[in-house]
Amino acid sequence: MAEAAIGTAPVHSRLLAGSRRVWTEANGIQRAAIVVAVLLLIVAAFAPFIAPHEPTAQSLIARLRPPFGFERYKDGYLLGTDELGRDVLSRSLHGLQLTLILAALGATIGLVLGGTLGLVSGIAGGIVDDVIMGAVDAQIAIPFTLIALLTLAIFGSSIEVMVLVLGLYGWEHYARIVRGEVRRLMAMPFIEAARAAGASGGRIAFRHVLPNIVSPLVVQFTLSISNIVLLESTLSFLGMGVQPPTATLGSMVGIGRDYLPTAPWIVIVPAVTILLVTFAVQILGDWLRDRADVRLRGR
Repeated sequence: MAEAAIGTAPVHSRLLAGSRRVWTEANGIQRAAIVVAVLLLIVAAFAPFIAPHEPTAQSLIARLRPPFGFERYKDGYLLGTDELGRDVLSRSLHGLQLTLILAALGATIGLVLGGTLGLVSGIAGGIVDDVIMGAVDAQIAIPFTLIALLTLAIFGSSIEVMVLVLGLYGWEHYARIVRGEVRRLMAMPFIEAARAAGASGGRIAFRHVLPNIVSPLVVQFTLSISNIVLLESTLSFLGMGVQPPTATLGSMVGIGRDYLPTAPWIVIVPAVTILLVTFAVQILGDWLRDRADVRLRGR
């Protein structure tokens, strides 16, 4: 037991030292983004325990009640109720959780799909490279929102289909980044040495290439999350996203727009939450990009 404690102590020390260094190097806006991101993740993770009501529980006698501090406020509904008497706070918490899950799954699928295609394109070259890059150019040329709307209209807007649609968003950016990095690395002396030693294409890809392209992928993954949150919110706002009564931030804004003149809190709460998510992720993504690029450090 003592040996285990001794062995783990340096790990904890390094983690604490790394956290202090990150916090010290961050400016005021970046520190605010870190705090907001951590709070949002904690709230989303514990949403079922924090929410005072079930997100689908209705009380028609309490419909369209304003938040705390306004006339007609109803006890127990801190941020008011919607058109069916559902608690806006509870729905926002559960909506945040589902929105972040969808964004994380979509970004992961895009990373795996685009990263794999970019890796194959960069290593194989030739006609394989031409075909994959042609698909990338075609994807970039067509607005993805139209593709998403068409796909959801044909296959429905279940959560499974929504995850697949979100996963197809942005894969071309991963493919281009990975392909460019692979083409650059393939000309490096250590790759030539691995080839001369008889290393297979798979070994070169996973042992020598992938570890050297992690940084740009992490940055792109972070930035993709905020874009996917906005895409999911847009699709839900248009009525093509996750269907009621399941709550997402975008669907809450879409449903609440009809009550904006009389009950603006139905829209304001999820809209502000979307704003906080995109703010935190974009700021942290830009910061990671600056830290990963040696040419931008110290600016």
